[in-house]
Amino acid sequence: MRAFFVGNERVTTTTKSIWALIAACVTWGFAALYYKLLTHFPPAEVLAHRTLWSFVIFAILVLVTGRSAPLKDSLIRPKHLGLILVAGIMIAINWYVFIFSITAERLSESSLGYYLFPLVLVLLGRVIFAELLSPLKWLAVGLAAISVAGLTFAFGSIPWLALLIAGSFGAYGILKRLIATDPFVSVTLEVALIAPISIWYLWTFGSTPSWGDFGLLVVSGVLTAGPLVLMSYAANNLRTSTVGIVQYLNPILQYFTAVVLLGEGTSVWHLASIALIWLALAIFSFAAFSEDRSAVKTSSTVSHRR
Repeated sequence: MRAFFVGNERVTTTTKSIWALIAACVTWGFAALYYKLLTHFPPAEVLAHRTLWSFVIFAILVLVTGRSAPLKDSLIRPKHLGLILVAGIMIAINWYVFIFSITAERLSESSLGYYLFPLVLVLLGRVIFAELLSPLKWLAVGLAAISVAGLTFAFGSIPWLALLIAGSFGAYGILKRLIATDPFVSVTLEVALIAPISIWYLWTFGSTPSWGDFGLLVVSGVLTAGPLVLMSYAANNLRTSTVGIVQYLNPILQYFTAVVLLGEGTSVWHLASIALIWLALAIFSFAAFSEDRSAVKTSSTVSHRR
């Protein structure tokens, strides 16, 4: 009976984690509809509010969950704090480009950046950490490069928004790896360090919103923190491969929002580039899965011999 209960409890936890992950990705995927309500504000002003109210929400979460000790530890380590500051700048660039793409009606372009992100992250890992890439992974990176060329032809120019999204998020992922601290603490410090810039901007250039708009701007903090809380819960209970696959709901829903709900145009070249990116991701995922299985088998063999 006890074994059944424990097993059943695990299934329940896994199920809850999957739903939490889906909820986070769906929120991110349809977030553009929320930011579309704020397009009468400059993107920089929306970003300033998002940063400020995100800091408030994260600070409350850190205090409520008892994470103040690791936060204090990070504050007394200058090099650690420097990395967190750069990470904060990278995520601010990512947020700004996303908000700008909605105002400029180019969400379909920026959504492709989230498809490219894992491949950019792998390429950065190769350059920075000298991580070896298998031939299949190099093939995936090559296909991604061809897709960017296709997008350049489709847009008539280099798809800077997609590249900025992928590049800033990729750099953010590398920095988070170097920081290696509690993600909640890290994000709290990231927004805390750039919050003074947000306050200065709002004081100097910010408008006086109506109460309705002010409420919407405050919600940006909840919309930022909420999915991250759900993602953190899911990541602690699910395999990395599961999280990685389900996360593609985000760019799928973003592209759906852009083309179907917001009426942005598309073309054969857009669709062909997306197909190439999906092929690259499929090859990359297969290569990563194969490497993981080989590592598990090797570890199991070594343990058995011992």
